[in-house]
Amino acid sequence: MSFSEGYTAETPSSAAASEERITVHHAERPAIQNFPRAGFIEQARRLTASQNIAPVGQQPKWGNFNRGNGEGSGFGPVGRYGIAPWAEDWSYLRDKRTRKDFFDPLKFIALNRDGTIWLSLSGRSRARNWYNQFPMLGANTHSHSGRFTTRNMVGADLHIDKHVRIFGQLINGTAAGWSGYGYNSTFRKRLDVGQLFAEYQQTIGNARTGVIFGRQQFLDAPSYIMYDRETQNVQLTWNGPRAYAVFPHVRFDAYDFVGTNITPRAMLHDNQDWTTRLYGLDTTFDVPAFNIGNQHIRSYLDLFWIGFHLGGKSGTLTNISSSNIPSTITGATTRNNLGFRWYGTAHNLEYALGALWQGGRFTQYASTYSRNVSAYAINTTLGYRYPAGPLHPFAGLQTDLYSGGNETRSEGKVNTYIAPFSPQNPYLDYTGYVGAGNLVSVAPVLIGSPGGSVSLKIKAPLLWRQKHGGSLYSVNSAYNLPKFHGHFVGIAPNGLFTWAISPHLNWVQDFAWFEASRGIRRAGGKSGAFYQSTFSFAF
Repeated sequence: MSFSEGYTAETPSSAAASEERITVHHAERPAIQNFPRAGFIEQARRLTASQNIAPVGQQPKWGNFNRGNGEGSGFGPVGRYGIAPWAEDWSYLRDKRTRKDFFDPLKFIALNRDGTIWLSLSGRSRARNWYNQFPMLGANTHSHSGRFTTRNMVGADLHIDKHVRIFGQLINGTAAGWSGYGYNSTFRKRLDVGQLFAEYQQTIGNARTGVIFGRQQFLDAPSYIMYDRETQNVQLTWNGPRAYAVFPHVRFDAYDFVGTNITPRAMLHDNQDWTTRLYGLDTTFDVPAFNIGNQHIRSYLDLFWIGFHLGGKSGTLTNISSSNIPSTITGATTRNNLGFRWYGTAHNLEYALGALWQGGRFTQYASTYSRNVSAYAINTTLGYRYPAGPLHPFAGLQTDLYSGGNETRSEGKVNTYIAPFSPQNPYLDYTGYVGAGNLVSVAPVLIGSPGGSVSLKIKAPLLWRQKHGGSLYSVNSAYNLPKFHGHFVGIAPNGLFTWAISPHLNWVQDFAWFEASRGIRRAGGKSGAFYQSTFSFAF
């Protein structure tokens, strides 16, 4: 996304000048931020806007939305690489004197004499293996499972002058291992079109505006609501139009999508999933800076309406029988999420506060049976950062509340919150044993990053079931634990070690132990170990 040409908003130097006062000895980015994770806060290192904008980073100029990992712009995290490759800005490589990397000639291929028509190629490869001692608290019978997956994506981004671009990406994925499970079309894909869209950009006054139409990643939502389906091989993509306008201090986004049907096994046969829709309006404000004591706070405020419709298996409703055994009612659900997220940083402070109400309706297939929906979620993080220390440490507390309901009732409102579109893993815990529904989580967090190329994040979520009359949920479905009568679910201490080996190679290791509560164990659940290793290559 070449926003760099002709943008009249805040320059890198003025953006850096208005940042909170962090000592930066040089303009280079720490290598650990080459592949930034989702989440504006809790990053391994804190960066200024001037460290994010190309050519130091790869973010286009987004006015005052270049702080942090850049996700305030609405196009996902962007470091040296973005979660969405088309959100990177490589236009500065038009000047061949700026080319320093082996792959730079592939990032800007001039197709005419003055370089106004150019092609940028991208590649992503990933090898992931993980071990589950007792998957899904032992509910999955594939004990001591070792799974191995690979994913390859290649993309081409054609820019025609400064107004038109066409982006396409191919994807394939494989899955193997021992005692494996869950290998559906989200893991195994011969070769198909991951993304293919056209975009028209135009500067109107001091705003960068654009319309994108086609199959595309969509990352303009808090990652604890929806994200990129990063655990599996095949990313979450959408089909339809998106329109945006980025002003220096406020931005707007509107979209109306249908899902991508990835179930066809034949090569290049993925199509539209008309039973799944996503639509909404998002606005982000660059809140005027203010002081609390000696802390100069810069922040963003997101206001959003995120609506979705689910049919088929995804739209089912859980009901608990008199013998405390969960079953599902097949139907369709429409839900509208109305909420906000306020998040920001000061010299020693990082915080995020989000809340939403989820309303809508569930309708059973081939029946007049229907119920209204009224659910909610509250997500907060508050922490202390010491950016001048050799470890750049962060210590904080993350709390999450997802409403549950009395699923023994067959009438009245549905009160259980759902998040069906792959929230960031590991936002709650690395194992995926618990999901965002009928849950309370309180998690101390510690982060350190010595040397600039490695980081370690330690987290210990304590987990409770929010409503006694509701099911405990994994990331995929409700557990069948009829003898579980308590609230406390367990504690899941875990660690995330990241090593930026080179500008193109990244290695992430996840370690976790899920200590199930006595009530879960009495109901048949098990404690267990989890380990995951991910090697990533990008250009």
